[in-house]
Amino acid sequence: MALKTGRSGICSNFGNCSIADARTTVEVPSGLDFVCTECGKPLLLAGSNDEGRNSKTPLVVGALLLLVMGAAWFLLAGKKSADPVSAVVSAPSKPAAAAAAPAAATVLLRIHGSNTLGSRLVPALAEAYLKNEGAGDLKRIAGGSPVEVSVQGRFPDGSVKSIDIAAHGSSTAFDGLGRGAADVGMSSRRINPAEVTKLASLGDLTAPAGEHVVGLDGLAVIVHKANPVSTLSKAQLAAIFAGETVDWGQLGSAAKGKSGPIALFARDEKSGTFDSFQQLVLASSKLSGGAKRFEDSAQLSAAVANDPNGIGFIGLPYVLDARAIGVADKGAVALLPNRFTVATEDYVLSRRLYLYTATAPANPNVSKFVGFAKSKAGQDIVAQQGFVEQTVQAQDKAASFNLGSVADAPTEYRQATANATRLSLNFRFRTGSRDLDNKAIPDLDRVVTFLADMRTAPGSVMLFGFADSRGAADANVKLSRDRAQTVADEFKQRGIAPAVVTGFGASLPVASNDTAEGQEKNRRVEIWVKR
Repeated sequence: MALKTGRSGICSNFGNCSIADARTTVEVPSGLDFVCTECGKPLLLAGSNDEGRNSKTPLVVGALLLLVMGAAWFLLAGKKSADPVSAVVSAPSKPAAAAAAPAAATVLLRIHGSNTLGSRLVPALAEAYLKNEGAGDLKRIAGGSPVEVSVQGRFPDGSVKSIDIAAHGSSTAFDGLGRGAADVGMSSRRINPAEVTKLASLGDLTAPAGEHVVGLDGLAVIVHKANPVSTLSKAQLAAIFAGETVDWGQLGSAAKGKSGPIALFARDEKSGTFDSFQQLVLASSKLSGGAKRFEDSAQLSAAVANDPNGIGFIGLPYVLDARAIGVADKGAVALLPNRFTVATEDYVLSRRLYLYTATAPANPNVSKFVGFAKSKAGQDIVAQQGFVEQTVQAQDKAASFNLGSVADAPTEYRQATANATRLSLNFRFRTGSRDLDNKAIPDLDRVVTFLADMRTAPGSVMLFGFADSRGAADANVKLSRDRAQTVADEFKQRGIAPAVVTGFGASLPVASNDTAEGQEKNRRVEIWVKR
């Protein structure tokens, strides 16, 4: 007896795959994923290789029976036919073909890009979106790779529709959009100028219609729970991950007595998490060749959690069994990544999570899905998945944030915030402009809703502007006040008149003024509410 060496399958992705349309049987060798070799969709089992070879026998017998039945019918009816065989055989073949495979799912959206978003968050958003559209019987079907999934739902008319997600890294978002292979790109970093130019045919992807902030995340630097190190500076992290600092003992007092070789863990080259770390920490340095690389965030976190000498960087939801440490920047206090420090973007390694689309997408589901992701229901899912949602919250104790109590805070600022709560966002501006950026615009309406829900008393809102340290001190103070006034004018149009609108120049930096990223973080407007 011949040994069975694999399985035979039929692809049901009709209309999207030539193998499915041709009803071709796919032979899959033992040990390989049982998926279509063209489209990567799971196959329907058609039997083993031996069964496939013997399957012609029943087909021949069936055909002979049909011929006999057709001839009998022809003789009994006494009617002539130009092609009696075709007339009899072809008629019943249609329902037989229809019963051979279930209806294929109609793909509503194709979403490519960041593993940080695509591993958990976007599949959860996809399920909620399909349910919101009326679908039931929701399920996730694994694709041809561990970072690919199809989220499917059945609609009341019996149709099955899906949102297909491929999370191979942020750079693949822009590649997919450019090739027309993706409707939505997910990225854990901002689109770069070269990508903007390459995708110009889709519109300006830095405009509000093309760039959508779906949530916030902090790049958490993680170590083993038993590691005594609690705080490191960006400069120390850069030296560690570039391979210049190779032993914990080289960190001096920051190591708190720990020594031993440092084990490095990092995301892969396509990852937006790595791109962000390269930009925010390594800058012009290169990652050490000794770092172990991971495509999957959870696997990286688990590796650090199991290595007493390990250190890695990861998105905030993936700290898991490891421990996050505080990160300091030049001239700024060290902060731990948490929901408030990330929401305000004052944590030096905070970042935005983006969805990118054509500015005028032809597929109506694109705008509907993005709108759902940014809605209250979508933001609740962002929070459930461990990221930081854009829902406004109040921080009761400014001192716990380390800014309201620092020694060099301006006296006016300290007095004004002594009996006030700070809201969990900062207003920031487009690069090189006094115009509010894409996140700040919807944040204005979120604040208005929050203040209305809290029944905030008139005249209790305070706006404090800040600038980077470039230029003369007096000019920076004026610029910071102008930015605060820009926000105040927007609130006045929405029926809220802030009681205090002022600026403090380059005071209280949250990041280094030596880098473009740090300067951008320092150019901000804080919002406080009197108690």
